[in-house]
Amino acid sequence: MSQAIYYVNKNHINESDIPKQAIAIDTTENIDKQSLLIGLAKAGNFPDYFAPNWDALWDCLTDSDLCYLSLDLTQSKSINPEDFNTFKTIIEEAYRDFGKPQLWIVVANQEAK
Repeated sequence: MSQAIYYVNKNHINESDIPKQAIAIDTTENIDKQSLLIGLAKAGNFPDYFAPNWDALWDCLTDSDLCYLSLDLTQSKSINPEDFNTFKTIIEEAYRDFGKPQLWIVVANQEAK
């Protein structure tokens, strides 16, 4: 079954768990709105006029050719739940409306959703 977001346990990753063409989103140790927006903008090579806000993310994401993304949370020291949930919602809505992108989130253990 195809879906927008998949969770992968870092300790049990198989070669086929994350597509080889997935582009990694680099973030800081603190996952928040700013780190997610800037990380995805760099990963997706968004245009220079990209402004780090949710609306601009939607516009650039849905205009991009990005199909597969990965985000490794295993080295994160903190995650802002509100920002992270907003980010995931945007990914899910883009996938629902446009069929892309899909996101693989690497976590330390499967219970860390």
